[in-house]
Amino acid sequence: MITGFFRKLIQPRSGKPAGKPSAKPRSKQTLMVAEPTVIGAQDHRIDPSLVTNNALRVTQTLQDAGFKAFIVGGAVRDLLLGIKPKDFDIATNATPEQIKRLFRRAFIIGRRFQIVHVMFGQDVIEVTTFRGTSDDSAKKDEHGRVLRDNTFGEQHEDAARRDFTINAMYYDPATQTVLDYHGGIDDLRRKILRIIGVPELRYREDPIRMLRVVRFAAKLHFAIDPASQTPIPLMAPLIDNVPPARVFDEMLKLLLGGDSMACLLQLRNQGLHHGLLPLLDVVLEQPLGEKFVTLALAQTDLRVKIGKSVSPGFLFAALLWHEVLEKWAAYRESGEYPIPALHLAADDVLSAQTEKLALQRKITSDMRELWALQPRFERRNGKAPFKLLEHPRFRAAYDFMQLRCESGEIDSELADWWAAFLLADDATREVLLAKKPKSSDTAGAPKKRASRRGGRGRKKGEANGNNQGNGHSNEHNNGNVEHSSE
Repeated sequence: MITGFFRKLIQPRSGKPAGKPSAKPRSKQTLMVAEPTVIGAQDHRIDPSLVTNNALRVTQTLQDAGFKAFIVGGAVRDLLLGIKPKDFDIATNATPEQIKRLFRRAFIIGRRFQIVHVMFGQDVIEVTTFRGTSDDSAKKDEHGRVLRDNTFGEQHEDAARRDFTINAMYYDPATQTVLDYHGGIDDLRRKILRIIGVPELRYREDPIRMLRVVRFAAKLHFAIDPASQTPIPLMAPLIDNVPPARVFDEMLKLLLGGDSMACLLQLRNQGLHHGLLPLLDVVLEQPLGEKFVTLALAQTDLRVKIGKSVSPGFLFAALLWHEVLEKWAAYRESGEYPIPALHLAADDVLSAQTEKLALQRKITSDMRELWALQPRFERRNGKAPFKLLEHPRFRAAYDFMQLRCESGEIDSELADWWAAFLLADDATREVLLAKKPKSSDTAGAPKKRASRRGGRGRKKGEANGNNQGNGHSNEHNNGNVEHSSE
């Protein structure tokens, strides 16, 4: 009875989205394939148990209301590879308004193309209407990037609008069939990453696709089709025209997906790293810098693969640390005291980087704090170590300091001392505190007195090098967080 009510309420047209989508000529930019290859369960061998109940509920609700509904994109690719998808996207011929009416907690979002988020507690199922072929009426910028295109169409048009052949397959859980419009199943078996249509035109429509090529090639260990790879170095500057927030979101996927080192190497190989992480080449050409970055990326990848939380702030702090070191040394040479010099160096690096990646305030705050805590590990007398232990970001800063020791930047004796101090009882800690540490110049006076920036207005405590943080709370942390954000 409920199903019948919804059918009367929505009145879908067979096979087409309701509403009045504009008629458009067939696009010459994209290969159009009207009829898909239908792959049965015996051939694709998808394990139905890998599909979540919420994804099944969404497809079944849409189908019961008379619409087409398929699991689509990366979820189908992962299912074909025998991997349980992290997210499920649904494609349908229902319009966003029609989708919203079918679910109690559904929200229409997006400006470039409207989508619907269907909420099941913390689980979000993304539902999109089949997209039509883009035409000249779609709003674009002067470089050809599509800014807004809410044009609906048929399923084969939607398949042609997707980026890669391996992401343009549709899985119907009800019939357990896969619809393949562009030879995605063959490319998947051959481990080839191939863009649909003319690569130059597709990259111009959305330059982020070049970063996605890198991410999928690294993640899946696939080769990039030569026709899809050749234009990338020449068209890489188009990424500068993409809003920084979108670039940042894609960079998070690149770095926190469990294959960060492979992604960075692919970025360099394709000439895409310029402007995203300035001076990355310089860092990776320096033995200490390369080892430090490699260790940080390997640690992050390991945490992702074993299901532990990871912190974007920790990873970006590691990637940019050697830029901070270089500027820190320059400020100290000019006469600044070490602690103010470190804060000035952090300001310079973050100012330059934020313009490119739109780093969120929470992330830059975490980065500053990790950097600012590093000199405090050198202070191993009196109450200073105990106060550092109570800092809420101690564990992340400790992990960061360990990476510095492992890479050879600073003496490993520092990490050994702190490891012993963490495990010691009160009596042993007193012995460790009485032991004279090796000398270090990170907390010393400047080598020469020069006119210092802002010296007249500087607070007394800061002028003595005692500015140890940036005002965050001193809530006790028991050291169980490792390098998570929280």
